[in-house]
Amino acid sequence: MTSGAAGAAPTVAVVGGGLAGLAAAVALASAECRVELFEARRWLGGRAASFHDPKTDELVDHCQHVSMGCCTNLADFCRRTAIDAFFRRDRTLHFIGPDGRCYPLAASAWLPAPLHLASGFWGLKYLSIGERIGIARAMWRLMRMRGADDQRLPTVGRWLREQGQSERAIEWFWGVVLISALGEDLDRASLSAARKVIVDGFLAAREAYTVEVPQAPLSTLYGVRLQAWFARHGVALHVNAPVRQVKLEGQPAVVLADGATRRFDKVVVALPWSKVRDVLSDEIAAAWPLVEQLGSIEAAPISGVHLWFDRSVMELPHAVLVGRLGQWIFKRDRQGDGAHEGHYYQVVISASRNLAGRDRQQIVAEVCAELAAIWPAVGAAQLLHARVVTEHAAVFSVRPGLDHARPLQQTPIAGLFVAGDWTATGWPSTMESAVRSGYLAAEAVLRSLGREQRFLAPDLPRGWLARTLIAD
Repeated sequence: MTSGAAGAAPTVAVVGGGLAGLAAAVALASAECRVELFEARRWLGGRAASFHDPKTDELVDHCQHVSMGCCTNLADFCRRTAIDAFFRRDRTLHFIGPDGRCYPLAASAWLPAPLHLASGFWGLKYLSIGERIGIARAMWRLMRMRGADDQRLPTVGRWLREQGQSERAIEWFWGVVLISALGEDLDRASLSAARKVIVDGFLAAREAYTVEVPQAPLSTLYGVRLQAWFARHGVALHVNAPVRQVKLEGQPAVVLADGATRRFDKVVVALPWSKVRDVLSDEIAAAWPLVEQLGSIEAAPISGVHLWFDRSVMELPHAVLVGRLGQWIFKRDRQGDGAHEGHYYQVVISASRNLAGRDRQQIVAEVCAELAAIWPAVGAAQLLHARVVTEHAAVFSVRPGLDHARPLQQTPIAGLFVAGDWTATGWPSTMESAVRSGYLAAEAVLRSLGREQRFLAPDLPRGWLARTLIAD
């Protein structure tokens, strides 16, 4: 397909059906481009996908994905595609301290940002008064920190120790918050990425910290629902259709698995960073040297421990687990119509390298023992079924200096664009970063066609005190 006669709608191929590709396709279709999306697998969503568990006869997400109030572009994408109603917003975060007690964290009704969570943070009394004062001081320094070359900054773990943070504060507060958000250990993660999480996720706006949890399987949201949206908006969807190569033949072209070549006005490559170079022709790679640097981006794993008990063992919708192997637990509604009667919970372990080589039954036993120490009902319940699922390349590792290897969405090759959470978005490896990249790629495509159209949603507005205290 090509654009044909002058004035015809431009044709765009989107290679990859993860969130970045989906966002690019949605934006371009809404801008009256003729879009075709090619996905190698049989389902959409990329890393935000589900699988069928035969024992329970339900769709199970590989790992629990959540959004936050600060993720304005993911929220915009969900509104555009009418899936926003399938998310639950939790305005109270339930921290379970090492003592087994629950410490709720919620915004004050009367304090403005960035002070709105002060009483909640102060209420984490499993930390000493000195540790809580030290955490407040470190947060203040993060707020006042201005931009610096990320290559010259220490890891967040080293920086926290330089600020006099105790090992307990690092493990029981900073690690709990940051490892889950960044998907990386503190002694490997960049300080600038950590600042992004703390400032944008907790301090800049009152609603930024809220957690938004999908209430349907990811493959339903980003698969079935998105397929229906594409059908209504004229997007040609090709699943189980791997692209063998993207090349230039006067204009961008994609070569499919059967050898057929399809030409388009523009091509957006929305694949994981580790697969981009594999599909680009040598001609393109030679003209875009930065693509060779993508191989230096490391991956970080995330594991999900899926548990089905014969009874309800926790009434909270979620809990943040402090000082334990598991970091979060989510109470999940049943996701299928099978006869399995179990009560389903998922425990998330980010940066789960330490699980490599461990027996899965031992992992399940350790997690269940941790839960039973908090909720005695776990010890009394029968574990009907359990699975441990590890996504070895769940996120890219936010190492110091990584931003220098993250390319813009517009490449030096005329007609070729890239999208992915790993591109230059200013965000760590999140669904928000993926959607931002897709929107930025769509804006760049239209700009190359002489059209200025903005898709990127603005950040949450900051109140007067946050604008005064947070340095940019």
